[in-house]
Amino acid sequence: MKPYVILNAAMTLDGKIATKTGSSEISGKEDLERVHEIRKEVDGIMVGIGTVLADDPRLTVHKINAKKEDNPIRVVVDNKARTPLDYRILNDDAETIIAVSNICDESNPNCDADAVNRAKEISKKADVFYSSRESVDLSEFMEYLYSRGIETLMLEGGSTLNFSMIRENLIDEVKICIAPMIVGGKDSKTFFDGEGFDYMKEAVPLKLEKYYPLGKDFVMEYKVLK
Repeated sequence: MKPYVILNAAMTLDGKIATKTGSSEISGKEDLERVHEIRKEVDGIMVGIGTVLADDPRLTVHKINAKKEDNPIRVVVDNKARTPLDYRILNDDAETIIAVSNICDESNPNCDADAVNRAKEISKKADVFYSSRESVDLSEFMEYLYSRGIETLMLEGGSTLNFSMIRENLIDEVKICIAPMIVGGKDSKTFFDGEGFDYMKEAVPLKLEKYYPLGKDFVMEYKVLK
């Protein structure tokens, strides 16, 4: 069993979610409120370590009226346990679960001593999930999250985590806000990155369920066909 995973993101008309410098201020006010309404409804919200290091995000419900108990469990995929101890993801606004790879596990003969120590320090502030593989096994991690009571999970990942999740057939729904702007740049971050598929026949099919304008932006909602 795994959570029902909703991938949500905002991108420019040319498919960029951040510039080459990491600037990602794309959504308008109305879309930010929409995102926080979703956060309020789900059990967990997940990002990758790249997003944590770039943005120091709170991953809480704060753009709309909400109470502390409305905050979802914060989830981070962090292979090498690089989450800084003073970042907001580890404050007491909500519970946090951080997935690390087996290089952080001292029972692994091939572990990295520094990574082991970093994971131990993180475990003082968050629940640390040790994957059985050198790169976090996302399917294994989804099963763990479900066992922790996370039945709905909002993915606000970067482009690499987004692709890893969809490649493993772990995303159920995609909600995308398209902003009326073009940023260009071959080094800008796209909605999906990673290794990519070699052939179009391998592409993940989607079904458009809903679309609507929202302020200056346009939102499209898809179901992932499996």
